Amino acid sequence: MMGPAHSLSGAAAWLGVGAATAAAGHPMPWPVLVVGALICAGAALAPDLDHKSATISRAFGPLSKGLCEVVDKLSYAVYKATRSTKDARRSGGHRTLTHTWLWAVLIGGGASALAVTADRWGVLALLFVHLVLAVEGLLWRAARMSSDVLVWLLGATSAWIMAGVLDQPGNGANWLFTDPGQEYLWLGLPIVLGALVHDIGDALTVSGCPVLWPLPIAGKRWYPIGPPKALRFRAGSWVELKVLMPVFILLGGFGGASALGLV
Repeated sequence: MMGPAHSLSGAAAWLGVGAATAAAGHPMPWPVLVVGALICAGAALAPDLDHKSATISRAFGPLSKGLCEVVDKLSYAVYKATRSTKDARRSGGHRTLTHTWLWAVLIGGGASALAVTADRWGVLALLFVHLVLAVEGLLWRAARMSSDVLVWLLGATSAWIMAGVLDQPGNGANWLFTDPGQEYLWLGLPIVLGALVHDIGDALTVSGCPVLWPLPIAGKRWYPIGPPKALRFRAGSWVELKVLMPVFILLGGFGGASALGLV
Protein backbone atom coordinates (compact mmCIF):
# COMPACT_ATOMS: atom_id res chain seq x y z
CA MET A 1 0.00 0.00 0.00
CA MET A 2 0.95 3.65 -0.26
CA GLY A 3 2.10 5.79 2.66
CA PRO A 4 -1.19 7.54 3.55
CA ALA A 5 -3.10 4.26 3.68
CA HIS A 6 -0.39 2.66 5.81
CA SER A 7 -0.49 5.56 8.28
CA LEU A 8 -4.28 5.55 8.50
CA SER A 9 -4.28 1.81 9.11
CA GLY A 10 -1.70 2.22 11.88
CA ALA A 11 -3.66 4.94 13.67
CA ALA A 12 -6.89 2.93 13.33
CA ALA A 13 -5.17 -0.17 14.75
CA TRP A 14 -4.00 1.60 17.92
CA LEU A 15 -7.39 3.26 18.41
CA GLY A 16 -8.88 -0.22 18.09
CA VAL A 17 -6.53 -1.42 20.83
CA GLY A 18 -7.73 1.49 22.95
CA ALA A 19 -11.34 0.44 22.39
CA ALA A 20 -10.49 -3.14 23.35
CA THR A 21 -8.74 -2.13 26.58
CA ALA A 22 -11.66 0.12 27.49
CA ALA A 23 -14.11 -2.73 26.89
CA ALA A 24 -11.96 -4.93 29.14
CA GLY A 25 -12.25 -2.40 31.96
CA HIS A 26 -8.75 -0.93 31.65
CA PRO A 27 -9.12 2.23 29.53
CA MET A 28 -6.04 4.04 28.31
CA PRO A 29 -5.42 7.57 29.56
CA TRP A 30 -6.31 9.87 26.68
CA PRO A 31 -2.68 11.00 26.12
CA VAL A 32 -1.62 7.36 25.65
CA LEU A 33 -4.45 6.88 23.16
CA VAL A 34 -3.50 9.97 21.15
CA VAL A 35 0.28 9.59 21.30
CA GLY A 36 0.06 5.84 20.65
CA ALA A 37 -2.12 6.40 17.58
CA LEU A 38 0.35 8.92 16.16
CA ILE A 39 3.35 6.70 16.90
CA CYS A 40 1.58 3.74 15.30
CA ALA A 41 0.72 5.87 12.26
CA GLY A 42 4.39 6.78 11.89
CA ALA A 43 5.65 3.27 12.59
CA ALA A 44 3.36 1.95 9.87
CA LEU A 45 5.64 3.67 7.35
CA ALA A 46 8.90 2.35 8.79
CA PRO A 47 9.17 -1.07 7.06
CA ASP A 48 9.54 0.73 3.71
CA LEU A 49 12.96 2.00 4.78
CA ASP A 50 14.24 -0.61 2.34
CA HIS A 51 12.83 1.36 -0.63
CA LYS A 52 14.53 4.54 -1.86
CA SER A 53 11.25 6.10 -3.10
CA ALA A 54 9.27 5.50 0.09
CA THR A 55 8.05 8.31 2.33
CA ILE A 56 10.32 7.34 5.21
CA SER A 57 13.37 7.30 2.97
CA ARG A 58 12.75 10.95 2.11
CA ALA A 59 11.47 12.14 5.49
CA PHE A 60 14.80 13.04 7.10
CA GLY A 61 16.82 14.17 4.11
CA PRO A 62 20.31 12.69 3.50
CA LEU A 63 20.20 10.83 6.82
CA SER A 64 17.18 8.69 5.92
CA LYS A 65 18.37 8.29 2.33
CA GLY A 66 21.70 6.93 3.53
CA LEU A 67 20.00 4.67 6.07
CA CYS A 68 17.71 3.42 3.32
CA GLU A 69 20.69 2.26 1.27
CA VAL A 70 22.16 0.45 4.28
CA VAL A 71 18.87 -1.26 5.14
CA ASP A 72 18.27 -2.26 1.52
CA LYS A 73 21.71 -3.86 1.26
CA LEU A 74 21.31 -5.58 4.64
CA SER A 75 17.88 -6.93 3.68
CA TYR A 76 19.17 -8.19 0.36
CA ALA A 77 22.13 -9.89 2.03
CA VAL A 78 19.84 -11.64 4.53
CA TYR A 79 17.53 -12.71 1.71
CA LYS A 80 20.36 -14.22 -0.33
CA ALA A 81 21.82 -15.97 2.71
CA THR A 82 18.55 -17.56 3.80
CA ARG A 83 16.46 -18.12 0.67
CA SER A 84 15.56 -21.65 -0.36
CA THR A 85 15.84 -23.06 -3.87
CA LYS A 86 12.16 -22.29 -4.40
CA ASP A 87 12.44 -18.61 -3.46
CA ALA A 88 12.75 -16.26 -6.42
CA ARG A 89 16.00 -14.52 -7.30
CA ARG A 90 15.99 -10.82 -6.47
CA SER A 91 18.10 -7.77 -7.22
CA GLY A 92 17.17 -5.78 -4.10
CA GLY A 93 15.93 -6.06 -0.54
CA HIS A 94 12.51 -4.40 -0.73
CA ARG A 95 9.76 -6.37 1.03
CA THR A 96 12.12 -8.81 2.66
CA LEU A 97 13.69 -8.44 6.12
CA THR A 98 11.89 -5.26 7.21
CA HIS A 99 8.54 -6.77 6.24
CA THR A 100 8.65 -9.64 8.74
CA TRP A 101 7.24 -10.20 12.23
CA LEU A 102 10.76 -10.69 13.55
CA TRP A 103 11.85 -7.24 12.39
CA ALA A 104 8.74 -5.69 13.95
CA VAL A 105 9.49 -7.29 17.32
CA LEU A 106 13.17 -6.32 17.21
CA ILE A 107 12.41 -2.71 16.32
CA GLY A 108 9.73 -2.43 18.99
CA GLY A 109 11.99 -4.04 21.60
CA GLY A 110 14.81 -1.71 20.68
CA ALA A 111 12.50 1.29 21.00
CA SER A 112 11.38 0.20 24.47
CA ALA A 113 14.99 -0.33 25.52
CA LEU A 114 15.92 3.15 24.28
CA ALA A 115 12.98 4.70 26.13
CA VAL A 116 13.98 3.24 29.50
CA THR A 117 17.77 3.52 29.18
CA ALA A 118 18.15 6.91 27.51
CA ASP A 119 15.47 8.45 29.75
CA ARG A 120 13.83 11.67 28.53
CA TRP A 121 16.06 12.21 25.51
CA GLY A 122 15.35 8.69 24.27
CA VAL A 123 11.62 9.29 24.64
CA LEU A 124 11.88 12.61 22.82
CA ALA A 125 13.86 11.01 19.99
CA LEU A 126 11.26 8.26 19.53
CA LEU A 127 8.41 10.76 19.61
CA PHE A 128 10.15 13.11 17.18
CA VAL A 129 10.89 10.44 14.57
CA HIS A 130 7.42 8.91 14.65
CA LEU A 131 5.56 12.21 14.78
CA VAL A 132 7.44 13.44 11.71
CA LEU A 133 6.48 10.22 9.96
CA ALA A 134 2.87 10.59 11.12
CA VAL A 135 2.74 14.08 9.62
CA GLU A 136 4.25 12.78 6.38
CA GLY A 137 1.70 9.98 6.22
CA LEU A 138 -1.52 11.47 7.58
CA LEU A 139 -1.02 15.01 6.25
CA TRP A 140 0.90 14.03 3.16
CA ARG A 141 -0.48 16.74 0.88
CA ALA A 142 0.41 19.53 3.31
CA ALA A 143 3.78 17.92 4.08
CA ARG A 144 4.75 17.77 0.43
CA MET A 145 3.89 21.44 -0.06
CA SER A 146 5.92 22.42 3.02
CA SER A 147 9.67 22.36 3.52
CA ASP A 148 11.25 19.49 5.41
CA VAL A 149 12.46 21.92 8.06
CA LEU A 150 8.90 22.98 8.89
CA VAL A 151 7.82 19.36 9.23
CA TRP A 152 10.81 18.64 11.49
CA LEU A 153 10.02 21.69 13.63
CA LEU A 154 6.41 20.56 13.95
CA GLY A 155 7.58 17.08 14.94
CA ALA A 156 10.06 18.40 17.50
CA THR A 157 7.58 20.85 19.05
CA SER A 158 4.84 18.22 19.22
CA ALA A 159 7.23 15.68 20.75
CA TRP A 160 8.24 18.12 23.49
CA ILE A 161 4.63 19.06 24.30
CA MET A 162 3.36 15.46 24.28
CA ALA A 163 6.21 14.23 26.48
CA GLY A 164 5.31 16.95 28.96
CA VAL A 165 1.64 15.95 28.92
CA LEU A 166 2.45 12.27 29.41
CA ASP A 167 4.72 13.11 32.34
CA GLN A 168 1.83 14.60 34.29
CA PRO A 169 0.46 12.28 37.03
CA GLY A 170 -2.22 9.96 35.68
CA ASN A 171 -1.54 10.81 32.03
CA GLY A 172 0.17 7.58 31.13
CA ALA A 173 3.97 7.82 31.34
CA ASN A 174 3.85 4.60 33.35
CA TRP A 175 0.85 3.10 31.59
CA LEU A 176 0.90 -0.72 31.63
CA PHE A 177 4.39 -0.93 33.21
CA THR A 178 4.35 0.64 36.68
CA ASP A 179 7.65 -0.39 38.25
CA PRO A 180 10.22 2.38 38.82
CA GLY A 181 12.44 2.83 35.78
CA GLN A 182 9.88 1.27 33.41
CA GLU A 183 8.14 4.50 32.46
CA TYR A 184 7.60 4.62 28.71
CA LEU A 185 8.43 0.94 28.28
CA TRP A 186 5.07 0.73 26.48
CA LEU A 187 6.30 2.94 23.63
CA GLY A 188 7.54 -0.15 21.81
CA LEU A 189 4.01 -1.56 21.54
CA PRO A 190 2.57 0.90 18.97
CA ILE A 191 5.82 0.56 17.02
CA VAL A 192 5.46 -3.23 16.80
CA LEU A 193 1.78 -2.87 15.91
CA GLY A 194 2.47 -0.27 13.23
CA ALA A 195 5.06 -2.48 11.54
CA LEU A 196 2.77 -5.51 11.61
CA VAL A 197 -0.17 -3.52 10.24
CA HIS A 198 2.10 -2.35 7.42
CA ASP A 199 2.95 -5.97 6.62
CA ILE A 200 -0.71 -7.00 6.64
CA GLY A 201 -1.54 -4.14 4.32
CA ASP A 202 1.19 -5.15 1.89
CA ALA A 203 -0.01 -8.76 2.07
CA LEU A 204 -3.28 -7.59 0.49
CA THR A 205 -1.49 -6.35 -2.64
CA VAL A 206 -0.56 -8.41 -5.68
CA SER A 207 2.99 -9.13 -4.44
CA GLY A 208 2.03 -10.39 -0.99
CA CYS A 209 4.37 -10.06 2.01
CA PRO A 210 6.79 -12.54 3.66
CA VAL A 211 5.61 -11.55 7.14
CA LEU A 212 6.13 -15.07 8.61
CA TRP A 213 9.83 -15.36 7.69
CA PRO A 214 11.86 -17.38 8.64
CA LEU A 215 9.13 -20.04 8.93
CA PRO A 216 9.18 -22.26 5.80
CA ILE A 217 5.91 -22.48 3.86
CA ALA A 218 5.45 -24.64 0.76
CA GLY A 219 9.22 -25.08 0.56
CA LYS A 220 9.84 -21.33 0.54
CA ARG A 221 11.61 -19.43 3.30
CA TRP A 222 10.26 -16.09 2.02
CA TYR A 223 6.70 -17.15 1.19
CA PRO A 224 4.57 -14.10 0.22
CA ILE A 225 1.55 -14.33 2.50
CA GLY A 226 -1.73 -12.96 1.15
CA PRO A 227 -5.34 -13.70 0.29
CA PRO A 228 -6.32 -15.47 -2.96
CA LYS A 229 -4.97 -13.51 -5.92
CA ALA A 230 -8.47 -12.57 -7.05
CA LEU A 231 -8.87 -10.56 -3.83
CA ARG A 232 -5.58 -8.67 -4.08
CA PHE A 233 -5.10 -5.19 -5.50
CA ARG A 234 -2.30 -3.01 -6.82
CA ALA A 235 -0.78 -0.38 -4.55
CA GLY A 236 -2.35 3.01 -5.20
CA SER A 237 -5.36 1.54 -7.00
CA TRP A 238 -8.95 2.68 -6.51
CA VAL A 239 -9.51 -0.12 -3.99
CA GLU A 240 -6.94 1.43 -1.68
CA LEU A 241 -7.99 5.04 -2.24
CA LYS A 242 -11.77 4.70 -2.45
CA VAL A 243 -12.45 1.71 -0.21
CA LEU A 244 -9.69 0.97 2.30
CA MET A 245 -8.76 4.52 3.30
CA PRO A 246 -12.37 5.53 4.09
CA VAL A 247 -12.78 2.27 6.00
CA PHE A 248 -9.65 3.00 8.05
CA ILE A 249 -10.99 6.48 8.87
CA LEU A 250 -14.35 5.11 9.99
CA LEU A 251 -12.80 2.32 12.05
CA GLY A 252 -10.36 4.73 13.65
CA GLY A 253 -13.11 7.18 14.51
CA PHE A 254 -15.28 4.48 16.03
CA GLY A 255 -12.33 2.98 17.91
CA GLY A 256 -11.30 6.35 19.32
CA ALA A 257 -14.84 7.20 20.41
CA SER A 258 -15.20 3.78 22.06
CA ALA A 259 -11.86 4.13 23.83
CA LEU A 260 -12.95 7.49 25.26
CA GLY A 261 -16.36 6.15 26.30
CA LEU A 262 -18.26 8.34 23.86
CA VAL A 263 -20.21 5.44 22.31
